[in-house]
Amino acid sequence: MHYLSFYVIQTDGEQSAASSGRRFKHFQTLDEEDYEDSEIKRFLDEEFVRIVKRKVERNPNTANAPTKIGRFMVEPGYELGSNQNYNLFQRLREADSKDRFLGIADELVRIYMDTSAVRGGAFIIALSTLNTFFNEPFLFLLKCDFEPKIARIADERSLITQVDMAISARSIKSIQYPHMPEEGMLEHWELKIHQASHARYFEDFLKYVSYEKPLPEVIGEQVVEMAHQYIADKWQDDETSAERSEELNALEVWAASEKRELQEWWTQAQVESASAALVEQKPDLPFSFKLDGITVKGLLSEFGASLHFAKHNGRYVVVIEGGQFQFDRGMSPIELLQPRDLSEVLPLIGTKRIAEESATASVFPPSTSADNGNTPPW
Repeated sequence: MHYLSFYVIQTDGEQSAASSGRRFKHFQTLDEEDYEDSEIKRFLDEEFVRIVKRKVERNPNTANAPTKIGRFMVEPGYELGSNQNYNLFQRLREADSKDRFLGIADELVRIYMDTSAVRGGAFIIALSTLNTFFNEPFLFLLKCDFEPKIARIADERSLITQVDMAISARSIKSIQYPHMPEEGMLEHWELKIHQASHARYFEDFLKYVSYEKPLPEVIGEQVVEMAHQYIADKWQDDETSAERSEELNALEVWAASEKRELQEWWTQAQVESASAALVEQKPDLPFSFKLDGITVKGLLSEFGASLHFAKHNGRYVVVIEGGQFQFDRGMSPIELLQPRDLSEVLPLIGTKRIAEESATASVFPPSTSADNGNTPPW
């Protein structure tokens, strides 16, 4: 540990009613010797290890992933030194005295205080060298929100006493710079940010850092691009065709829809080819869909191998093949089933719908009166 500055942030409701607004107070800045003899060392040492070892996906499966990779933004043709957030981080990393470090840390905390919806808690800025990997220091920013309703055992008379401004390492938000994609490799354009809560204020105060798109968005863009290329190839000899324009319009509507249906545009071979190109990039690419009220989740690589789509008797059919069933909690008689052969099931597909339609028709027969069916059946 080179230097560590400890601050406490307080907002309305965390002090007396007479106080208002946001405020922060610098408690102490420690150097290596101070840190070794402090209680905060025992509080944070394991947390630093967790931060460094915490895995992060470059393109997470969801936009709300707790751990993300941030990248400093620069204008085309400019270098890292043109990014304000990078410059502030770099000045902290290059601080050569306790007073110098404290002065720059104060500047960073003031920027953080302007973030919307910031909450009270402990704010820690630390500069540390990980001797296992590198000689150059890592910068860590940590925020511990105040824990509500914390008490400690007191004596036999009062039983418990209230603890003001309690903090916990359980839900620490953190930023590590630079990002270490793997042991022995540093990426100075990137940082690693972790915030388990849904609030984005710890992320938002870095205004000149962008974050990688979530995986579904990246894959969606690639699929739309594949569809555009398919249409371009299909109509390359007739780019002014009205049918081509209709297909492009249909593609745009489909791509912009939140809930999408099966389009039936491509053959099985075309879909398998496009899927293989995506799976090659990420073998464990997830894939899910809903058929009426039934949800199926799996991997895209399973389509065409153990997962098949088909139509039979005017109904969509999903065939999932495998070597063994496994059931979770909630025992049901289905677990006792002796499965029929698929050839016995196929003739049944669609017959229930036809029977239901026939039953409905018998209850509400078509009108034969002179008003051409405009009179209600009741």
